[in-house]
Amino acid sequence: MSGDSDPGAKKAADPSGVDESLRRSEELFHLIVEGVKDYAIFMLDPEGRIISWNAGAEKIKGYTAREVIGRHFSCFYTPEDIARRWPYRELEIARAQGRVEDEGWRIRKDGTRFWANIIITALYDATGRLRGFAKITRDMTERKRIEALEEADRLMNEFLAMLSHELRNPLAPIRNAVGLMRLRDVADPALHWAQDVIERQVATLSRLIDDLLDVSRITSGKISLHEGALNLADAVTGALEVSRPLIESRRQVLEVTLPPEPLQVRGDLTRLSQVVLNLLNNAAKFTPERGHIWVCIERDGDQAVLRVRDDGEGMSPALLPKIFDLFAQGDRTLDRSQGGLGIGLTIVRRLVQMHRGSVEARSQGVGRGSEFVVRLPLLAAPPSGGAMPGVREGGAPAPRSRRVLVVDDNVDAAESLAMLLRVWGHEVETAHDGPSALRAAAASHPEVLLLDIGLPGMNGFELAMQLRDLPGVAEATLIAMTGYGHDQHRRRGLKTGFDHHLVKPVEPEKLRTLLASLASAAFRSPGSA
Repeated sequence: MSGDSDPGAKKAADPSGVDESLRRSEELFHLIVEGVKDYAIFMLDPEGRIISWNAGAEKIKGYTAREVIGRHFSCFYTPEDIARRWPYRELEIARAQGRVEDEGWRIRKDGTRFWANIIITALYDATGRLRGFAKITRDMTERKRIEALEEADRLMNEFLAMLSHELRNPLAPIRNAVGLMRLRDVADPALHWAQDVIERQVATLSRLIDDLLDVSRITSGKISLHEGALNLADAVTGALEVSRPLIESRRQVLEVTLPPEPLQVRGDLTRLSQVVLNLLNNAAKFTPERGHIWVCIERDGDQAVLRVRDDGEGMSPALLPKIFDLFAQGDRTLDRSQGGLGIGLTIVRRLVQMHRGSVEARSQGVGRGSEFVVRLPLLAAPPSGGAMPGVREGGAPAPRSRRVLVVDDNVDAAESLAMLLRVWGHEVETAHDGPSALRAAAASHPEVLLLDIGLPGMNGFELAMQLRDLPGVAEATLIAMTGYGHDQHRRRGLKTGFDHHLVKPVEPEKLRTLLASLASAAFRSPGSA
């Protein structure tokens, strides 16, 4: 049998099959590299000059192959990186370690910068000789932009939390002082007027702080609803109680029309009351003295409809489409007589949307009043039996004297609150930092501790955890009274031992009601096990 009959011998003698496979492999590799559009993939010679260029490189960097092949790859680097010889340093690292990875700003052909992730890999032949480098670049500008926005959002939230804390702190002693003045029998009408003015302005500033924090949380999706079945009229009633002093101070006429039957919706009573309150305050602010405000709740098919209408300034056709946008306001004179930040209606829209509803603004034009219409889906049927969420059955227990420790580094806030508590019949001590609070608590075994969170050295959370370890104090009621109102601070407070979280400036009556409601069984007598 001749050698020609041996297929293996023929294949070994004729390498054309191997050459064809190699050619196809190279062609496939070339197609893959050229087909990748999201990555710049190109080769460098041992000195860093560009010797190949793919379509992704042209898309990202802006150069055609004809324009860039033969140039040194440092042309993509910023002047500051070139000044510190970073491109050459990257090649040195790749030679020594086999590869180098880096992120930083790079330059396109048109001079604009983009954020790049790059990998440079050293390539050696079979003899160990350096043949060049493979360089892969990915445009990460969009990711960098998102990270920058997230960081800016985080810093803004931290700033707003700190701002609210610093603004609320001085409001607390002011409100406490007014509360004390109210308890004195003063017949002078001028002093009563002054007290009313102070209370209204403290309430206004507190509301502005709340709006600032709420718009930050709401627009970033960091607010949650505590929903339950409720009568929409309850939200209106709660809001009217808060807004009535403002409306009465402007001698405006308020007319309220409620339906004969309850209109049940699913929602968060606090947040829906906030919606109504913002609409009422908006109407009062832009309606002249002795003007009219109408509030109406009615049923429209399977929806509950809330209307808040006024005969005030009205809105121009150009303002209507953007009235719910953040910081949107109509024309304002330099006196800023209406005040406000232009965020209340933004909060209204977002909260209504979170309740699966809609809100619409209407006006016939400037000087012809405004109307805001909120629509919320009705529940199919009213819930049967049981109390409404958030409503306590029965009255609060009769108040009795408590041993109270007030801890606040703001001396005015601590002392004014202590005076108010003493007038109510409680035994009160004060401390202005964590260590002195621990010593006072260990000595007097208070039943209630009112703690500021932003204490120097040892913050209120750390202090609460240490107080829970003290004999005779472990079962005391810890109440946070702080300028920090974020939900994260409330959650952290619960984890570290607080029973209640009150945001400054606390209304005296709210605190008095809370203290009266504390069951005596919640306390241990001093020294008990």
